[in-house]
Amino acid sequence: MTDRLTLYDTTLRDGQQTQGVQFSVAEKVAIAEALDDLGVDYIEGGWPGANPTDSDFFEQRPQTKATFTAFGMTKRAGRSAANDDVLAQVMNANTPAVCLVGKTHDFHVSTALGITLEENLENIRASVAHMVASGREALFDAEHFFDGYKANAPYALECALAAYHAGARWVVLCDTNGGTLPGEIHDITRAVIEAGIPGDNIGIHCHDDTGNAVAGSLAAIDAGARQVQGTLNGLGERCGNANLVSLIPTLLLKEPYRSAYETGITEAALTSLTRLSRQLDDILNRVPLRSAPYVGASAFTHKAGLHASAILKDPTTYEHIPPGLVGNARLVPMSNQAGQSNLRRRLAEAGIEIDKGDARLGEILDEIKRREDEGYAYDGAQASFEVLARRMLGQMPRFFEVKRYKVTVERRKNRYDRMVSLSEAVVVVKIGDEKKLSVSESMDETGADRGPVNALAKALGKDLGPYQACIDDLKLVDFKVRITQGGTEAVTRVIIDSEDGQGRRWSTVGVSPNIVDASFEALLDAINWKLLRDGVAPVRDMGVAAQ
Repeated sequence: MTDRLTLYDTTLRDGQQTQGVQFSVAEKVAIAEALDDLGVDYIEGGWPGANPTDSDFFEQRPQTKATFTAFGMTKRAGRSAANDDVLAQVMNANTPAVCLVGKTHDFHVSTALGITLEENLENIRASVAHMVASGREALFDAEHFFDGYKANAPYALECALAAYHAGARWVVLCDTNGGTLPGEIHDITRAVIEAGIPGDNIGIHCHDDTGNAVAGSLAAIDAGARQVQGTLNGLGERCGNANLVSLIPTLLLKEPYRSAYETGITEAALTSLTRLSRQLDDILNRVPLRSAPYVGASAFTHKAGLHASAILKDPTTYEHIPPGLVGNARLVPMSNQAGQSNLRRRLAEAGIEIDKGDARLGEILDEIKRREDEGYAYDGAQASFEVLARRMLGQMPRFFEVKRYKVTVERRKNRYDRMVSLSEAVVVVKIGDEKKLSVSESMDETGADRGPVNALAKALGKDLGPYQACIDDLKLVDFKVRITQGGTEAVTRVIIDSEDGQGRRWSTVGVSPNIVDASFEALLDAINWKLLRDGVAPVRDMGVAAQ
């Protein structure tokens, strides 16, 4: 027999408290739909009445299989639950469940609220009972519970029990300051169960101020808690919340959790986890953390020759799970540290089979080392490596030829007498027997100049004739520049991260004394790799790309 673990997502509420994060209504709808597709049990949409966006979202929220939840706080002292206007706004959201936060640390009751300990207990009882009487599923977030328990255990327990006896379906123990270590969380959660609240009614809500939010959540589960709260990518105030993107695969794939518990997330849905994590980063206009567990671009990367050789024989030698289980992919980088084992592995992953001992392997390695001596970095640009290898092997189609390009940057005063810049690019390409000229400015939707590289990317991707449908969903998500040599002989390395509508992400590199030229080289590799991987047939008479 397995126990049911309930997954509660608070990305749209607690995650929105991250510095610099403010979701629009449309973004909240998209995230809620993605969470529902994943299979979480509860989606906390926000605090109705706290701001116009949250109020509008509850009016437009999508229909979900997950239990939609509104967040608020317990009633204020000196008034009834039925006459508390803040509580009324939460009720008016008409969600099937309501989560109310209340104080459980005596210091906060006396100092922050300025009321008696008994008044606080009455606020908890009356608020939860009002929710239940109104036909809502009630959850109680026991704020600062672990700190409160360590300061005054009898009172903290009394608060939790007051919510439970008033009808709360879940009493959620919150490590609000994020400073409680996993061992303490385990023991205190166990003490709450022994005090009379069954584990099937206890949740855990950890913050990550010591980097232990995931570990603390697992410790609470080990102690008997059966609801886990967290956010996508660990969003949240200060250092964030428990990261569901790390917790979920741990619960589904790692013992003893895999055998002891079940969740609402299927193995098929788990394969969408990497894409979901990157979708959120895309909404936030953030670069995904390469070292993120399970879903990071480096999570299954094997650089050292010894590692790559072992991976070629058996991936379990250096991988704790198959990357495809979470929708990620194995990566064997190419660099001047690489040996033939790395090279053959990387070529095989690109669909290129070369026998061990083939002389061309040495030629490719020599070329990589020569180029890295010039400033290239194939360790972080796998797509450029594949394009280079295929060119050397005579396997890279020649989709189009760039005849010329020009970029201009103008600095001038606008009609408001303010100095502004404007970048413009012209690109001429030849596809088959036809030449195409594209012109583009770098203005964004606000009228701001996004720079010469942006103008160049827009012009290059503006009209590629028969290839246009393939590249319409291509976008640049990161742009990194480094000077590899100093002084008047400075060489610039540009690495571009690209993404398409399928959720694929790839990196390309360009090197030149001219930053625009280096960027253009990386852009060309990005488009060529996309056309190659999508199996696009090159226009006749273009031949095979030269080295």
